[in-house]
Amino acid sequence: MGVRNVEADPEQRPDVRRPMCPSRVVLEHVTSRWGVLVLAALLERSYRFSELRREVGGVSEKMLSQTLRTLERDGFVDRDAKPVIPPRVDYTLTAMGREAAEQVWGLARWSERHLDAVDAARTAYDASGRAGSV
Repeated sequence: MGVRNVEADPEQRPDVRRPMCPSRVVLEHVTSRWGVLVLAALLERSYRFSELRREVGGVSEKMLSQTLRTLERDGFVDRDAKPVIPPRVDYTLTAMGREAAEQVWGLARWSERHLDAVDAARTAYDASGRAGSV
Protein backbone atom coordinates (compact mmCIF):
# COMPACT_ATOMS: atom_id res chain seq x y z
CA MET A 1 0.00 0.00 0.00
CA GLY A 2 1.39 3.38 -0.95
CA VAL A 3 1.64 6.59 1.00
CA ARG A 4 -1.58 8.61 1.08
CA ASN A 5 -1.46 12.28 0.13
CA VAL A 6 -4.41 13.42 2.26
CA GLU A 7 -3.77 17.12 1.61
CA ALA A 8 -4.09 16.71 -2.16
CA ASP A 9 -7.00 14.24 -2.04
CA PRO A 10 -9.42 14.39 0.92
CA GLU A 11 -10.86 11.03 -0.22
CA GLN A 12 -7.57 9.46 0.88
CA ARG A 13 -8.09 10.63 4.47
CA PRO A 14 -8.99 7.67 6.68
CA ASP A 15 -12.66 7.68 7.69
CA VAL A 16 -13.97 4.45 9.17
CA ARG A 17 -17.50 5.44 8.12
CA ARG A 18 -16.57 5.19 4.43
CA PRO A 19 -17.36 1.72 3.04
CA MET A 20 -13.98 1.19 1.39
CA CYS A 21 -11.78 2.80 4.04
CA PRO A 22 -8.85 0.51 4.94
CA SER A 23 -9.20 1.55 8.59
CA ARG A 24 -12.26 -0.73 8.74
CA VAL A 25 -10.01 -3.76 8.33
CA VAL A 26 -7.74 -2.57 11.14
CA LEU A 27 -10.78 -1.96 13.35
CA GLU A 28 -12.04 -5.45 12.56
CA HIS A 29 -8.70 -6.98 13.56
CA VAL A 30 -8.43 -5.26 16.94
CA THR A 31 -12.12 -5.61 17.84
CA SER A 32 -12.62 -9.21 16.78
CA ARG A 33 -13.47 -11.61 19.58
CA TRP A 34 -10.00 -13.14 19.69
CA GLY A 35 -8.20 -9.91 18.80
CA VAL A 36 -9.57 -8.16 21.90
CA LEU A 37 -8.77 -11.08 24.18
CA VAL A 38 -5.23 -11.55 22.84
CA LEU A 39 -4.47 -7.84 23.08
CA ALA A 40 -5.89 -7.73 26.61
CA ALA A 41 -3.80 -10.69 27.74
CA LEU A 42 -0.63 -9.21 26.26
CA LEU A 43 -1.26 -5.99 28.20
CA GLU A 44 -0.23 -7.92 31.31
CA ARG A 45 3.03 -9.42 30.01
CA SER A 46 4.70 -11.41 27.25
CA TYR A 47 3.36 -14.90 26.63
CA ARG A 48 4.47 -18.04 24.89
CA PHE A 49 1.89 -19.50 22.51
CA SER A 50 0.62 -22.26 24.83
CA GLU A 51 0.47 -19.88 27.80
CA LEU A 52 -1.48 -17.36 25.74
CA ARG A 53 -3.91 -20.04 24.58
CA ARG A 54 -4.62 -21.00 28.19
CA GLU A 55 -4.92 -17.35 29.24
CA VAL A 56 -7.40 -16.48 26.48
CA GLY A 57 -9.47 -19.63 27.03
CA GLY A 58 -11.66 -21.25 24.39
CA VAL A 59 -9.54 -20.29 21.38
CA SER A 60 -8.34 -23.04 19.05
CA GLU A 61 -4.68 -23.29 18.07
CA LYS A 62 -5.60 -22.41 14.50
CA MET A 63 -7.57 -19.32 15.50
CA LEU A 64 -4.89 -18.13 17.91
CA SER A 65 -2.19 -18.58 15.26
CA GLN A 66 -4.27 -16.68 12.72
CA THR A 67 -5.05 -13.88 15.19
CA LEU A 68 -1.42 -13.51 16.24
CA ARG A 69 -0.26 -13.48 12.61
CA THR A 70 -2.81 -10.80 11.74
CA LEU A 71 -1.91 -8.64 14.75
CA GLU A 72 1.79 -9.07 14.01
CA ARG A 73 1.28 -8.08 10.36
CA ASP A 74 -0.64 -4.98 11.43
CA GLY A 75 2.20 -3.98 13.76
CA PHE A 76 0.43 -4.62 17.07
CA VAL A 77 2.30 -7.74 18.20
CA ASP A 78 5.97 -8.63 18.15
CA ARG A 79 6.94 -12.28 17.71
CA ASP A 80 10.34 -13.08 19.25
CA ALA A 81 11.62 -16.50 18.18
CA LYS A 82 14.64 -17.53 20.21
CA PRO A 83 17.13 -19.94 18.59
CA VAL A 84 17.06 -22.55 21.35
CA ILE A 85 16.02 -26.18 21.58
CA PRO A 86 13.16 -26.66 22.08
CA PRO A 87 12.16 -23.54 20.14
CA ARG A 88 10.86 -20.66 22.24
CA VAL A 89 8.62 -17.96 20.83
CA ASP A 90 7.38 -15.05 22.92
CA TYR A 91 4.65 -12.63 21.94
CA THR A 92 4.59 -9.05 23.19
CA LEU A 93 2.78 -5.86 22.30
CA THR A 94 4.47 -3.16 20.28
CA ALA A 95 3.97 0.46 21.38
CA MET A 96 1.10 0.78 18.90
CA GLY A 97 -0.27 -2.56 20.08
CA ARG A 98 -0.24 -1.38 23.69
CA GLU A 99 -2.20 1.72 22.72
CA ALA A 100 -4.77 -0.35 20.80
CA ALA A 101 -4.98 -2.90 23.62
CA GLU A 102 -5.69 -0.21 26.20
CA GLN A 103 -8.51 1.13 24.03
CA VAL A 104 -10.25 -2.21 23.40
CA TRP A 105 -9.64 -3.39 26.96
CA GLY A 106 -11.43 -0.29 28.22
CA LEU A 107 -14.42 -1.19 26.06
CA ALA A 108 -14.30 -4.80 27.25
CA ARG A 109 -14.26 -3.72 30.89
CA TRP A 110 -17.13 -1.28 30.16
CA SER A 111 -19.20 -4.20 28.81
CA GLU A 112 -18.54 -6.16 32.01
CA ARG A 113 -19.66 -3.23 34.19
CA HIS A 114 -22.86 -2.73 32.18
CA LEU A 115 -23.87 -6.37 31.73
CA ASP A 116 -26.78 -6.14 34.19
CA ALA A 117 -28.18 -3.07 32.41
CA VAL A 118 -27.86 -4.79 29.03
CA ASP A 119 -29.62 -7.89 30.35
CA ALA A 120 -32.44 -5.72 31.73
CA ALA A 121 -32.76 -3.87 28.41
CA ARG A 122 -32.92 -7.18 26.51
CA THR A 123 -35.59 -8.54 28.85
CA ALA A 124 -37.67 -5.37 28.47
CA TYR A 125 -37.26 -5.41 24.68
CA ASP A 126 -38.23 -9.08 24.40
CA ALA A 127 -41.29 -8.52 26.63
CA SER A 128 -42.41 -5.55 24.52
CA GLY A 129 -43.29 -7.71 21.55
CA ARG A 130 -40.99 -5.78 19.21
CA ALA A 131 -38.42 -8.57 18.93
CA GLY A 132 -39.56 -9.59 15.44
CA SER A 133 -40.13 -6.12 13.97
CA VAL A 134 -37.75 -3.76 12.24
